[in-house]
Amino acid sequence: MKIEDVGRNTKMLLNGIPFNVDDVDFMKPGKGRAVYRLRLRNLKENTVMEQTYHSGDDVEEVEVSSYEMQYLYQDGKSYVFMNTETFEQYHIPEERLGGREKFLKEGTTAVVQMMGEAPIAVNIANFVELKVVETSASTKTDSLVSQNKPVTLETGTAIGVPAFIKEGDVIKIDTRTGTYVERVTGKK
Repeated sequence: MKIEDVGRNTKMLLNGIPFNVDDVDFMKPGKGRAVYRLRLRNLKENTVMEQTYHSGDDVEEVEVSSYEMQYLYQDGKSYVFMNTETFEQYHIPEERLGGREKFLKEGTTAVVQMMGEAPIAVNIANFVELKVVETSASTKTDSLVSQNKPVTLETGTAIGVPAFIKEGDVIKIDTRTGTYVERVTGKK
């Protein structure tokens, strides 16, 4: 396909690696060919880079399919997901989850992007609700000073939360930043 046909969310192959086009910036200088500056997101590593093309350049478009899958369990350094329609299971390496794997609990659904038969990216929800299974005891001075205390979630992940959170509370977490958003249960 020609560079002129590329738009946002086009999937393209660059050096054998699939990329998503996050942004296209078009510039037409007074002389010469038009310049297209693309902001590309690596679908395997979730990194961002910029690439410049000139009008008339060819790019290789790639077909990427998305499927809803259910997280089953962790198997060493990979995570096993099952396609909810075909019941096929896929072992997805930890690095394809981009650090968000620590918020996965068994039974969670996610959107898995596939290039052919190979899973290349996993998109879990931006917000998840998880139960606090362990926390340190709060003291009377905790309410005087605004600070976070460490808690352990049902997935085994430790994060900082406000002092009023206690064991058994269910809290909402932003999986993009790994931070506490709000308490869902245990409100008075």
